[in-house]
Amino acid sequence: MKEAQERTFPERLPLDRKVAQVRLRRRKELLMGAKKGLSIRLGVILLELVGFFLWRSSSLLLDALSCGIDAVASAFLIYCIYKADQPPDEDHPLGHGRFEPIAGLLVGFSLIFFGCMAVFEQIQGVFRGEVGPSIDPIAWIIPLIALFLLEWGYRSLKKTARRKKSPALLADAIHYRIDALTSLFALIALFLAAVFPQYAHFFDHIGALAISLFMIVAGLKATKSNIHQLVDARPSPDVFRKVREAAVSVEGVLATEKCRIQQYGPDSHVSLDIEVDPEMSVLSSHEITQLVRRAIQRTLPAVRDVIVHVEPYYPGDHKNG
Repeated sequence: MKEAQERTFPERLPLDRKVAQVRLRRRKELLMGAKKGLSIRLGVILLELVGFFLWRSSSLLLDALSCGIDAVASAFLIYCIYKADQPPDEDHPLGHGRFEPIAGLLVGFSLIFFGCMAVFEQIQGVFRGEVGPSIDPIAWIIPLIALFLLEWGYRSLKKTARRKKSPALLADAIHYRIDALTSLFALIALFLAAVFPQYAHFFDHIGALAISLFMIVAGLKATKSNIHQLVDARPSPDVFRKVREAAVSVEGVLATEKCRIQQYGPDSHVSLDIEVDPEMSVLSSHEITQLVRRAIQRTLPAVRDVIVHVEPYYPGDHKNG
């Protein structure tokens, strides 16, 4: 009895130093990529707004608006990267990772809203046959420059997102490709306006209408993907495979059973059942759960926490994996 009273509960194994370093390096590179992308967008917006004030081109205005909405998203993403990196607290026991999909959902709604307003306005402009200031034949150069800048931003962010396995940054990179496509619409419209000056404003409105419709489609896709994360959509089978493989790599783990993974923006939370020798002591099985947690986080540094349940192993009891 005296020996039992002197025992203390074993301390939780600290987070592996390499995992902490990977997370820190990941955050720095994500922030650097997001900030670089935001700078590109702000430059494109300024360029296209100058073109709009010079020639009153609806295509340039809508392209700048589409890019502006995504610039707000990029700025919010930077905030979310900081926020999501904060550890769980009393009010947020599972962390702050879901700030990212909430931000993405708001961006999706914004794209749909402004796209619908722009569609209505451009259709009116086409049927009214509005005529504004003449459009300079070289105005198409502005969306051409924007197209190259945005495509470069897309490729740069995509490379960082895939290397760091960041779905949030990858989604932001896709927005750059979307903005590049809207710039392509503006380029085509203004080029046709230069070739057929008598129909310049008609082509300008048609280009703006195409951009508006594209904004709506992009908004619907962004809304759908972020809702999936907010309602705990199932991650890819590859993630489950890596979790199970990491668990059984720990000595003493004979099999795995139930496995649940929840995604919270850049974070994941894992709940896993492992099976061990039925004769193993409680203390030994507890030590194994700690090693399993570390093994999973080494394999998937994005995993914020792991809950491991221990069950006795009996050969042939059920199908595992």
